Amino acid sequence: MPELPEVEVCRRGIAPELEGEEIRGVVIRAPKLRHPIPTELVRLLPGCRVVAVRRRGKYLLIDCRGDGVEGTLILHLGMSGNLRFVPPALPPEKHDHVDLVLGGQILRFADPRRFGVLLWQPGPPEAAGAHPLLAVQGIEPLSGEFTVDWLHAAFSRRSGPVKPVLMDSHLVVGIGNIYASESLFRAGISPLRAANRISAARCGLLVDAVRTTLSDAIAAGGSSIRDYVHSDGGAGCFQIQAGVYDRAGLPCLRCGGEVRQVRQAGRSTYYCPGCQH
Repeated sequence: MPELPEVEVCRRGIAPELEGEEIRGVVIRAPKLRHPIPTELVRLLPGCRVVAVRRRGKYLLIDCRGDGVEGTLILHLGMSGNLRFVPPALPPEKHDHVDLVLGGQILRFADPRRFGVLLWQPGPPEAAGAHPLLAVQGIEPLSGEFTVDWLHAAFSRRSGPVKPVLMDSHLVVGIGNIYASESLFRAGISPLRAANRISAARCGLLVDAVRTTLSDAIAAGGSSIRDYVHSDGGAGCFQIQAGVYDRAGLPCLRCGGEVRQVRQAGRSTYYCPGCQH
């Protein structure tokens, strides 16, 4: 599933071409993805301009404004979704579910597994934060709110293993399986350690590691493990840089010990027992 870096790469890919554009039409070919697609978009959006493309956690927010219409498209790529610009004459393929028709091209949303989301939140941009899907989201790990004191206080209330806690989107958004494993490796913290047994000093190491890991992943175009591709069809390559993720049984790049794999909360966790305590 695309995580924060992949969604941010997508946002940066489409924003320059989408912001300021007038939406000429909307084509909906599927009645629902994870949730029903609002049919009123066909009526509401033509004539609106895209005023901003934002991100909240793993969600893309496309702010639209027109004559008597203001609102935000809330979009989640799901497990396999992608957005790409295509020529107006290009016929849709089987999994191309929604088109935003622009002046000289189409922004097309494809989602083979149909786990994505496309919803509409009326009102000014700040109203999108009140949508039920966004209101429960935690803080942004690349924001100024993600501090050592905040993380230590949050961990002090959690007795479970630190990796699933770090991946809890109600606490902090967008740190998926790859980036949780890599951040903990960089910070030298075992994913098996209870969150409330991590000191403030080590929380400081983890804050820095999370920020660096996510920033490095964005710079690398994200991670293309399964279906994720950029808006231009390219692939991310952060997974090539991974220190422990998907390297079970191989030598640790830092100490030479064997990288291990365990299951936590239904997900594979990779770590080096020699480097992470």
